[in-house]
Order: sequence, then C-alpha cells, then structure tokens
Amino acid sequence: MTQHSINPAKTNKYSFYPNYQATITMILQRFYNVLLLGLLYSPLISHAESIANQVPTPPTLSARNFILLDFHSDTILMEKGTNERIDPASLTKLMTAYIVFEALKAGRVKLTDEVPISEKAWKMAGSRMYVEVNSRVPLELLIKGMIIQSGNDASVALAEYVSSSEETFVDLMNRKAQALALTNTHYANTTGLPTENHYSTTRDLAYMAKYLIRDFPEYYKYYSEKEFAYNNITQTNRNLLLWRDPTVDGVKTGYTETAGYCLIASAKRGDMRLIGVVMGTAGRTERADENQKMLEYGFRFFETYQLYKAQQTLRNERVWQGEASQIALGLANPLYITIPKGQYAQLGAAIQLNSKIVAPVTAGTTYGRLTVRLANQVITERPIIALTTVATGNWFQQSVDYLWSLW
Repeated sequence: MTQHSINPAKTNKYSFYPNYQATITMILQRFYNVLLLGLLYSPLISHAESIANQVPTPPTLSARNFILLDFHSDTILMEKGTNERIDPASLTKLMTAYIVFEALKAGRVKLTDEVPISEKAWKMAGSRMYVEVNSRVPLELLIKGMIIQSGNDASVALAEYVSSSEETFVDLMNRKAQALALTNTHYANTTGLPTENHYSTTRDLAYMAKYLIRDFPEYYKYYSEKEFAYNNITQTNRNLLLWRDPTVDGVKTGYTETAGYCLIASAKRGDMRLIGVVMGTAGRTERADENQKMLEYGFRFFETYQLYKAQQTLRNERVWQGEASQIALGLANPLYITIPKGQYAQLGAAIQLNSKIVAPVTAGTTYGRLTVRLANQVITERPIIALTTVATGNWFQQSVDYLWSLW
C-alpha cells in the first residue's frame, strides 16, 4: 500500500507531490517509495486532546427528540432520540412540497396552472388555507398556502392535481423516501394528520429538509415568507425564528397531540448552513427557543470548510501498461468537514493507494482512500477514484512497463 501525506492547514490549494512523467524519473520514484515508505505517513498531531474536549457541553433542551445537522458535511452536532419513530405532524409537508417541486422542475405542471378544488380538499380538518370547493386556484398560491399557512386543504388539492389522487401521491412520497435513504419514514397522507403507519425520525426529517434545500433552491424561497393572504384571510408563518433571526430562512412547523409542538429551522451564516429539528416541545414559543439554542451553539463553536471539490485532481499517479503514463485521482463528491472553531491548523490528510495502477483504467474506479484527521483522530475517510479513463497501451508499452514492474 502506497501512502502519501498532505496537510490542508498548510496548503490552501491542497497541493500534492510533484508529477513524475518520464520513465527514468519513475524509476527513481520507485526507489524513493521503497526507501521512505513508512516515513511519509505518521501521526499528524500527536499531542492534541480529543475533539470532544475542545468544545463546551451542548445546551440542555426540553424537546423530546432533537438533532442539529450541518448541511454540507452531514456532521451531527447535537442529538437525542435521533432514530426513534415519531409522529412527524405537518413536517410531512416537506415531502409533499418536494414531490410538487419535482413535477414543476420536470415541466409536468406550472406555477400558473389553475388547480380545481375537490370536496375532499375543501373539507380537510386542521390548518387550512380556506379554499372554496369547485373553485380553481393558481398552483403557486396553493404552494404558499401549504408552506406558509400549513394548509391541509392546499396539500390535498396539490396532491390530487399532480397525481390524480392523494393515494397515488402518497405512493410517490414513499418511493421518494426510499430513494433518498429515509429508511425510517413512511407516509400515509400528505398533510401529517395523525393516522396509522405514518411516521418518521428526527434524523430523516433533518435530511428531508436538507434535500429540499439542496434540490430546489428556486422554490425554497417560499419558506422564508412571513405571511400570506388568501380569501381575505391573512395568516402568518408559524416559524417564529423568521422574526428573531435574520439568518433563519425556513423551514416548517408542526403540531399534533401526539407529536407536540415541532419545528425544523435552517439558518445560513457565511458559507455555513445548519438544520435543527426539535420534536415534542410544550408550545410554539418553546419550539422556537429550543431550536434557537441549538443553532446558536452550532454557529458559535463550530465551523465548516470545503476541503476538496468534486473531480478535483488530488494526485497524478503512474499507470502501468497504459496508453498514457499518468492518471488523475480525486473524489467523486465535494468534501466538507465541520470542526471546532480555531482547530483548522490541526487538520491533516493522507492518500493511501491500494496497489499500483494497471491499465485499463475506468473513470470512477476506486484505487485507495483519503483519510482526514483532526489532531490524532480520524474524522472522515473517502474513496479515491480515477477521474479519467486510460486504455491499455500498445504491445511495446505493455512490454516495457511489464519488465519495469518486475524490476
């Protein structure tokens, strides 16, 4: 196994060892690797204390379940009962919105479409937009009614228009939950009204919010609107943090007797975005208070960095018996990390290759791993892949490289 150290803290552009292109230089590199293997890779920071001791104790929350998730790195900064099945209440409507946004993006529906209001939609209990039966309402207004006013009538009307019936729409919701790996989530309706076999977890809800923000930034703007008027009735957004914190730009509240008062909130400060979920609080003010505690804790004591971009060349490596002598190696996806504030200088990383690379090489094939450490602790590992394809060389190239590989 070939290993090479790099240090993000000392090289902002994450430069690596120089490329060796000439055959003779490759021979010298081979000597170099044999002699110094084991010296190239060593503990990067051996004297630092554990990461857990570098930040203060998280605040105590009265919420029954909660999670604080970094949007980019997927680091969980606080959690309780993360995978416990819970009643998602109106937080269900995040998936309802996701399916509607997919239909908009695919061109199957338009914001200006006039949506017919069925008797079923009109009769929906709970939070309502107050649409009239047999009327037609622009689709965009129904989206606002579902998001800002948490209208159950709007949710059903949208589902019926996008998929012909709420039952068919719910099937799409469950299929999408599986596709997004929300494995502890199952939907039985589009509204979140309590019913059998309708559940989620705080973890799944946090990721549902992440995917909504990530996949539909053009529609996420609706979640920051503070009020909406329809049928001469003005209702305010129940997310109190939209008034308290200008960095909060969504996302959704919920309440049922079994779920208690719930809130998913997302805030963005600089390049860092956090998503907080609290479930089972005692009231509207409490759910805002508890979520705000989490967000403040995350922003005060942590910071997020993008270390590497997707498809960025992290190393050029020798290819044996190929039509080209070098291949670029890197990551399939961007790599973000979230670490305690003030610890960036203690970051270190190393590439470990499994073995020498022999053509043919297909782009996307894994040839090793990247390990990132903070102090003496591994904080993440990612597969190192070939970024390009290299075909097998001609008989002369194969023969020469084969002989050199034996040497």
